[in-house]
Amino acid sequence: MSDKTLAEAAQAITNGDAEKAVDLAKRGLDEGIEPLKLLDQGFVPGINEVGDLFSKGKLFIPMLIKSATAMEKATEIINAAIPKGEEVAQGRVVLGTVQGDVHDIGKTIVVALFKANGFEVLDLGRDVPNDKIIEEAEKFGADVIGTSTLLTTTMVLQKELEEELKRAGIRDKYKTIIGGAPVTQRWADRIGADAYAHDASDGVKKLKALLKKG
Repeated sequence: MSDKTLAEAAQAITNGDAEKAVDLAKRGLDEGIEPLKLLDQGFVPGINEVGDLFSKGKLFIPMLIKSATAMEKATEIINAAIPKGEEVAQGRVVLGTVQGDVHDIGKTIVVALFKANGFEVLDLGRDVPNDKIIEEAEKFGADVIGTSTLLTTTMVLQKELEEELKRAGIRDKYKTIIGGAPVTQRWADRIGADAYAHDASDGVKKLKALLKKG
């Protein structure tokens, strides 16, 4: 029975069915499936498939958001059943769109997908000054700082953030990840960012790789 529940859990996420996902999370726990197994072998394969489909252009933003919401709600149920000290949060991430840029649809998708993959995310919104990003990262105890920009004119602020972290003597405390339409791997290399993500799904992969390295 548990194999069927695990398969249905993955399907609920790919279908973006939050109600079904919550029901299956509860059913799986009632059947005695261990919370971490239910998450890792049931829901996670579903959100991974969603990320792959999105990156291939076979699934679009509204469905991505629905799937991410379904994953978040199922994860809440499962996390509540996990004994203290065994929670599945993969790391803490602060995200913001740089100062002078008021675009944030892309970042909103990233936030949803990061949360769906078990990361604790503090979303600072858009038009965020670098000193605010650093201040909030310190308060939040972040592992990763992520910034996005859709404007070539504000890209320089990603470079300045790297410099400000170095000046404050805390650059090594954080991994940094950058994204946005004009941003490239070459730009990330040039400014010294730890990773570049070309979309939300790629961001999840890069984030997992960064935190694995430690």
